[in-house]
Amino acid sequence: MTVVAVLGAGSWGTTLANLLAAKGDTVRLWAYESEVVESVNSGHENAVFLPGVRLADGLRAFSNAPEAAEDAEVIVSAPPSHAVRSVASGLRDAVAPGALVVSATKGIETGTLALMSQVFADCLPQARFAALSGPSFAVEVCQGQPTAVVAAATDPRTARDAQQLFATSAFRVYSGQDVIGVELGGALKNVIAIAAGILEGLGLGHNPRAALITRGLAEITRLGVAMGADPLTFAGLAGMGDLVLTATGSLSRNRALGMALARGETLDDYRATHRSVAEGADTSRAGAALGHRMGVELPIVQKVCEVLFGGKSARDAVPELMGRELKSEQWR
Repeated sequence: MTVVAVLGAGSWGTTLANLLAAKGDTVRLWAYESEVVESVNSGHENAVFLPGVRLADGLRAFSNAPEAAEDAEVIVSAPPSHAVRSVASGLRDAVAPGALVVSATKGIETGTLALMSQVFADCLPQARFAALSGPSFAVEVCQGQPTAVVAAATDPRTARDAQQLFATSAFRVYSGQDVIGVELGGALKNVIAIAAGILEGLGLGHNPRAALITRGLAEITRLGVAMGADPLTFAGLAGMGDLVLTATGSLSRNRALGMALARGETLDDYRATHRSVAEGADTSRAGAALGHRMGVELPIVQKVCEVLFGGKSARDAVPELMGRELKSEQWR
């Protein structure tokens, strides 16, 4: 029996906590929201972020992150990317040397442009790190639908430890060593999913969506390779797999944001009526900045950023992308 602290009680953090508790691990779920703590402990349900899902009886929620993390062998990190550093920084004295940190956050820190692996290297250098990513809607995992993801760590033993921790008969976990590729794929696919939602909201069809997904994957791969990732990672679960799911699935928050933008809503409008975070919004800004830093052209990411933060009309963004200079499909 493993003692696990899951930090962040959104739909995905709660789902992973429930999966581990159902396997028999001792799981402590930290929630920022007091009403979530109350809901989990008294009603065995996260009525705020995962309503209608009965949670394992052994799952306990905490309102204090260091208390939840104390003496835990594994830390599963699932807050929104903008909150990870502040949460992790408060755990330095609670996390033992050699403890396993598994990041399930799919985002990039906006101010520093750091991946979550870099954030944890700064905040908890004594811990071992793995990134968990792949095509996985929380509700479908809770329903026991067959799901496949990847756990990546630079150390093969750490990757295998994360793999064994989460694997069940319905949740298949592959191992890998390309942390950068897995993290970038998981983060940037959310930006492409916003663009896919814009296309759907504008009433466009299958041709533009197929082109968007394909060229979006090319952008993600270009940036990943420039940052040292393995290009094959982007043909796998954390790349193409997660991108296809998030860009086409009706449960995608980022796709839903794109559809709202196409209807004329602003990002502030959308955030005012939705408690769950669409990570692709902030990631569009971070991704565009990363592309500039690395000298990599990311036209789709840039246009999404302009629509979200620059006042660009969603309807104008499509012809601007289509009217760009003609180029070879493969970059050199």
